[in-house]
Amino acid sequence: MIFGLAVLSALIWFGLMFFHGSFWQGGPILRPSSPQKSPADIAPDVTVIIPARDEAESIQTALGSLLAQDYPGKLSLILVNDRSEDNTGALARSLPDPKGRLTVLDGADPAPGWSGKLWAVAQGVAEARRRQETNRGYILFTDADIVHAPAHVSTLVAKAQTDALHMVSEMVELQCESLPERALVPAFVFFFALLYPFAKVNDPKSLTAGAAGGTILVRRDTLAEIGGIEALKGALIDDCTLARCIKQAGGRLYLGHSCLAKSIRPYPHTSDVWRMITRTAYVQLRFSPILLVLTVLAMLVVWVAPGAIALLAHGPARWVGLATWLVSVGSFLPTLRRFRLSPLWALTLPFVALFYTAATVGSAINHYCGRGVVWKNRAYTDAIPNDGRTNPADLTPSHPEPSRPRHQGTGSSQ
Repeated sequence: MIFGLAVLSALIWFGLMFFHGSFWQGGPILRPSSPQKSPADIAPDVTVIIPARDEAESIQTALGSLLAQDYPGKLSLILVNDRSEDNTGALARSLPDPKGRLTVLDGADPAPGWSGKLWAVAQGVAEARRRQETNRGYILFTDADIVHAPAHVSTLVAKAQTDALHMVSEMVELQCESLPERALVPAFVFFFALLYPFAKVNDPKSLTAGAAGGTILVRRDTLAEIGGIEALKGALIDDCTLARCIKQAGGRLYLGHSCLAKSIRPYPHTSDVWRMITRTAYVQLRFSPILLVLTVLAMLVVWVAPGAIALLAHGPARWVGLATWLVSVGSFLPTLRRFRLSPLWALTLPFVALFYTAATVGSAINHYCGRGVVWKNRAYTDAIPNDGRTNPADLTPSHPEPSRPRHQGTGSSQ
C-alpha cells in the first residue's frame, strides 16, 4: 500500500512537471515598453478604475503612482470610495492632480447579489461609460494598494496592441519581508500558478483562463461583448471569472508576472495570510464538500506523502518517495528565486502545503458556520460562486448607475 502511494505520487508529479503548462517555471515578465503606434490607433484612451475601502494607509501612494504615469494618450482615473470608514476619500481628493486625471466617487451601498468590491467596480465602469459611450480604448482594473512604475500603463497597452490581446493581466510583486510573508507568500504565487498555469492561460487553444486582480487591462469593446461587469455579478473571485468569460467569448488572454507593479499591503502575521486564504478558498471549490475532500486528499498525496514516505518507509517505496520529494522541492526553487529568498525555504514546502490545506478547511468551516466570506468588515453569507458558468440573468437584476462625484474641480480631484 505504501509503495502504491509512492508510485501514485510520483506519477502525479510526472504529469505536473511535463504536462501542466510548466507551472513551476518563472513565467513571462513584461519589460518596460511604449504603446504600439499605428495610423488607426495611437495611444488609445485608458480609464483606470480603483475600488477602495478603508485604504487610508496606501491610497495616496497608489494613486500618486498612477497620476505619475508617462502614458502619452488620454489617461483617466476613477477611484470609487467604497463606503470607507476611514479618510480614504479625503486623502484621495487632497492629491495634486495638475493634469485633471482623477475623479473620486462616493460609492453607494452594495445592491442585492453583489459583493462590495465588485459593486464598486461596476459603479466605476458605469461612470466611465457615461463619459465615453463608444467602446474604444481600454479599462485598467487595479487595487488601492498597488504601486505602479511610471511606464506600467504604457507597457500594458503596448503588450495588448502588439499581440492583439483582449485582456492583459499581471501578478504584481507581493510583500515578502516579515517571517510569515517569507514562509507563506511565495507559496501563494506557486499554488496560483498550479491552478492557473500561465502558459495554458496564454494559449488560445487551452480552456484554462485566469487573471490576477492587481492588474487587469481589458478592451472596452470586449467587456461590452461579454455583458459588462454585470456578467460577473455574484462572483467573489472576480478576476478569474472575468478571464473565463472573455476566453469563452473567443478573446485572447495574457497572464504573467510584473516587474513594474508591487503590492504594498503587508501580511505581518500568520493570521493575516490565513484570512487571505480562507476568504475565497471554499468559493474556489464552488462550496462543494466533495471537491473539498478531494482537494484535501490531493494536497496530502502531492505535497505531504513524498516526504513522509522518504522518511518513514523502507525499500523501494523510500527511494521512490525520496525522488518525488526532491522533484517537488525543486519545482519551488524558481518561485523562491523570484522572491530573492534562500533555496532552503523549499524544505518547508510540505508544511506550508499543510497550512494551506488547513486554511481551505477553515474556509469551509466559516461557510457552514454562517460566517461566509469576510473582507473589509463585510460578510457575504449568501454569495453565489459565479465563475463564468453561472448565468447573471439568474441572479437578482441590478444595474449600477454612476455615482455623483462629491467634489469637482481642476487640480486635486474630481
